[in-house]
Amino acid sequence: MIAAKSQVALGRRAPVRGQSVIAAASARPTWLPGLNAPAHLKGALAGDNGFDPLGLGQDEGRLKWYAEAEKTNGRWAMVAVTGILGQELLGVSPAWWEAGAKEYDIPAQALTPIEFIVMGFLEIKRYQGFKQTGTSGFINSFPFDPAGMNSPSMATKEVKNGRLAMVAFIGFSVQALATRTQPIEGLTAHLGDPFGKNITYYLTHLPETLGSA
Repeated sequence: MIAAKSQVALGRRAPVRGQSVIAAASARPTWLPGLNAPAHLKGALAGDNGFDPLGLGQDEGRLKWYAEAEKTNGRWAMVAVTGILGQELLGVSPAWWEAGAKEYDIPAQALTPIEFIVMGFLEIKRYQGFKQTGTSGFINSFPFDPAGMNSPSMATKEVKNGRLAMVAFIGFSVQALATRTQPIEGLTAHLGDPFGKNITYYLTHLPETLGSA
């Protein structure tokens, strides 16, 4: 009361509670500075920066599933990017995009059904656990956190690294298609000849690159 009277005496209007809440919501970080987040993205999810241009998350139930799907794809992307870079650094052949054509100890005809059975079982258990608990897990452990690192800050870091890995994998794929080089190989070539080995060179020589493959 005293504070309100003092503001009135000074010619200022006391802030309305709803206005302060709206101001706090609009002040949270968004994917584009100065852009207001959609009403259905309240910042409660890990890595929520207000990005939903298609409005796919307006259904609250679907929004949780989309967040889970993004997290899962991000984890696969992090594993893939680590494997691609590790394979190149260790000098393992063939190149990562040719690994599917390599002959392994187990024939593809036998390996494929094994993968379907194992991955199908794991995915069914993951889906059932998510429906029951709303969290990620492994088989019957939800959440799956053997290292004891489950926290809001770590969840945000995981989502951010997953998004970065997904973008990196797209870059690796485009690079492999357009240049037929691996990530570190292409970076080294560009650093050694930045004006000769760049996007302009590869775009103008794309027919040759694809033809040689």
